[in-house]
Amino acid sequence: MTSGPIFLLLLLVLPFFGSLLSVFLLNTRSRRLPAAIAGSVTFLSCLLAASFYPSVTSGGVLRYSVEWLPQFGLNFTLRMDGFAWMFSMIITAIGFLVVLYARYYMSEDDPVPRFFCFLLAFMGAMLGIVISGNVILLSVFWELTSIFSFLLISYWHHSAAARDGARMALTITGIGGFCLLIGLLLLGNIVGSYDLDKILESGDIIRGHSLYLPALIFILLGALTKSAQFPFHFWLPNAMAAPTPVSALLHSATMVKAGVFLLARFWPVLSGTYEWFWLVGAAGMITLLLGSYFAMFQQDLKGLLAYSTIGHLGLITTLLSLGSPLATVAAIFHMLNHALFKASLFMAAGIIDHETGTRDMRRLSGLFRYLPFTGTLAIVASAAMAGVPLLNGFLSKEMFFAEAVETHADSILDRILPYVATLASAFSVTYSLRFIHTVFFGPPPTDLPIEKPHEPPRWMRFPIEFLVVLCLIVGVVPAISVGPFLHTAVVSVLHADTPEYSLSLWHGVNLPLIMSAIALVGGTVFYFLFKDYLARCEDGPPLIRRLKGQRIFERVIVEVSWRWARMAEQRLGTRSLQPQLRWVVVTGFMAGLLPLYLSGFQPRPFVFTGVDPAFAFIWLLGISLAFGTAYLAKYHRLASLVMLGGVGLIVCVTFVWLSAPDLAITQLLVEIVTTVLILLGLRWLPKRTEGIDDKITLRARFRRFRDLALAVICGIGMTFVAYAVMTMPVPDAIANYFLENAYSEGGGRNVVNVILVDFRGFDTLGEIAVLGVVALTVYALLRRFRPAPDSMDMPEQQKIQNRFDEERPERSAGDTVRDYLLVPSVIMQWMFPVIITFSVYIFMRGHDLPGGGFSAGLTLSIAFLLQYLAGGTRWAEDRIRILPLRWMGAGLLTATATGAGAWFLGYPFLTSHFRYLELPLIGKVPAASALLFDLGVFLLVVGSTVLILVALAHQSIRINRLRAIEAEKARAD
Repeated sequence: MTSGPIFLLLLLVLPFFGSLLSVFLLNTRSRRLPAAIAGSVTFLSCLLAASFYPSVTSGGVLRYSVEWLPQFGLNFTLRMDGFAWMFSMIITAIGFLVVLYARYYMSEDDPVPRFFCFLLAFMGAMLGIVISGNVILLSVFWELTSIFSFLLISYWHHSAAARDGARMALTITGIGGFCLLIGLLLLGNIVGSYDLDKILESGDIIRGHSLYLPALIFILLGALTKSAQFPFHFWLPNAMAAPTPVSALLHSATMVKAGVFLLARFWPVLSGTYEWFWLVGAAGMITLLLGSYFAMFQQDLKGLLAYSTIGHLGLITTLLSLGSPLATVAAIFHMLNHALFKASLFMAAGIIDHETGTRDMRRLSGLFRYLPFTGTLAIVASAAMAGVPLLNGFLSKEMFFAEAVETHADSILDRILPYVATLASAFSVTYSLRFIHTVFFGPPPTDLPIEKPHEPPRWMRFPIEFLVVLCLIVGVVPAISVGPFLHTAVVSVLHADTPEYSLSLWHGVNLPLIMSAIALVGGTVFYFLFKDYLARCEDGPPLIRRLKGQRIFERVIVEVSWRWARMAEQRLGTRSLQPQLRWVVVTGFMAGLLPLYLSGFQPRPFVFTGVDPAFAFIWLLGISLAFGTAYLAKYHRLASLVMLGGVGLIVCVTFVWLSAPDLAITQLLVEIVTTVLILLGLRWLPKRTEGIDDKITLRARFRRFRDLALAVICGIGMTFVAYAVMTMPVPDAIANYFLENAYSEGGGRNVVNVILVDFRGFDTLGEIAVLGVVALTVYALLRRFRPAPDSMDMPEQQKIQNRFDEERPERSAGDTVRDYLLVPSVIMQWMFPVIITFSVYIFMRGHDLPGGGFSAGLTLSIAFLLQYLAGGTRWAEDRIRILPLRWMGAGLLTATATGAGAWFLGYPFLTSHFRYLELPLIGKVPAASALLFDLGVFLLVVGSTVLILVALAHQSIRINRLRAIEAEKARAD
């Protein structure tokens, strides 16, 4: 069921669509077309977001909801209120300006389409955070921002600093995202729903619940890591290795704002407690002070701006910790102001770097004579950052001072807040003044990589001009320019608790104004007294010079990834496959028995009710084959594989005996495919022969008896688990439900297939996704696999054939058909169209008779297997165009699109539909949407199987290539 405007979905989808469009331009070297696509997408997104404003004023909320898993409370819900609208405008508007700026900033030598692909995808993920109406969906987009920010920060992956900064950002924010998911799950458990509106209505229930503190801690870990708050502040400066447009968007307007956005979003339900005040307030105050203090001593322009961002985010966090509605108003106002002046400053720093070739403030001076327009813009933006009157930063900082002097909690933290606020603001004046004075004034620069800097192109400077003008307008006429928009955002957060507040420029001579004056004068005096000392500090700020979060992070990573990992490897790891399999078997054994033990399961007594002699004989034969497989596995692998195939056939016969034809068909096909693939793999294993060098030591005997005992125990345990499952009482209603509703609701008479593609289609979708991942993993491992030297010798049959070919020079050099397999090869080649037809037949009948997409996929895979076996790898691939990755991708997309198609009809994901179609000459034909889902299963099974086949088959090509190289070397010698 859907409600609300579908344009909310369009707002979310647009950036991702633009990102996909950029993928098709990856081979182009032009900046214009990718920038035009990105600019068009962001501009349309901005217009679309702006169009929602009339609907969100006065506390209005827009919702778009599609049922996903409604029985678990997991729906795809988008929600926009005034606060989300404000952030949507920040993301899209500044995103558009950044795209315009990047059009001129990025070099043509850079892979620009890849840059815009990542940038647009990040914008989409950030929009997903702010307009998610379900907290689990919010968590998904939260993790996507971490992933895409990693790709953007490491965009210049040839730089070690970029790789290290991206890795650090992903590690910190990724761990925080996992903690956030735990906190949101706890929050949903408290409320009984994951819907954001229901959670925001349950403040008293949440604060009074025993799980409030754990939920608060986990949510704060997610928010504080994302917004680079103490003690997780150190990742943000290291992320400055990213291109400047990335810094302007991610680290001033979007990603780092996600944390404070989350704090403000959940402020009505989490704030107002002693725990909230101390945890959030301590982190915010320390971050405010440390960020501002560190910023004064930075020698890199972007480093200064990065630490100043940390300080301003600490200011916002501190305001949100106070539990005061007026403080929340100031926090929301400063989020907007900070985005305006910080984005413009980052882009100004990028212009300076672009035109001079350096960001080192020790080499920069007197640039105002070369860059007068850029210098003027940077001066105004820096003044806004410092809180100079008649600029937007002054207004929100004065609101901060006003709240700092109020008493919110009778604690030391509340009492020292006015002093911390004044001192940190003085520091902000100092580093802002240092930015202006050092870079733009003083003597002309003499040590620049670019001798004569000049103004950038007009449209590269336009984004800074636009943002700086907004800083001036908001600072001069705040009530007119930003008042209605701020009120809309505030009301959506505070609702009935919205206080009276004023955006006037003049409130008389009061304590906040005096604090502002002290900060401005004190910061200015401090800079001119210590400017030379600030320029000489290369190792960081004094007193806490050794307090480097990066060093602590690297030490922890080394401890965890080196020492602990090495210890675990020494205790548990081995290069031998046998101990690894031992751990897998033991883990599986415990995973099977532990639930039964914890549930207090009491097995029923074993009673013989009569055994058919023929069936007993078949199983005795199967047990004998299993013992033979184990006995011969070490030295006689081919015989062992044949016996193992016999065991599979016994299982297949068992399914037929017990009236399970679907399982029997699947088992038979799986047995054929796996036997052939294992047979191909045996070719490359090292030879094992019994001999005098294989003496059995006492230790070897002990290992064998231990493995035998483990195998017996696990076998008995699995037998017990199977017996427990088969004898456990099951309500008849479950089976009867599927039998009664398979045709009426699923449109099929084959109940097994209907369950797989309809009733439990979501499980099947996950299973085929796992199958695809497994196939890709096997392919990646086999590409790096190098056979044992003794397995690379040419087989005897091939040696005979080569000698035969040498005696018959008239044979084509490309003819790979072996004479010793002539008749079977011809038969296998002729079977190809027959098996394809049979595969289609199995697929089409699957909804009513035994068969289906999985069985049909395996059948078609066997057709490809036969062609490789008949003619060899080169022969098969010269005649058949096999693209298994495309099969896999098409299958997964088809299955997913079939499920998503139900949304357009107002039903939950993967809701199936069937009807009878009237076809000419044929008449009525049953057609179910589950058939398309089954087609996706079919395509992915074929692609996964053939991908593994290709990986195995190409070992022979690799070996032949090595043999040719060795032969060439031998001839050269």
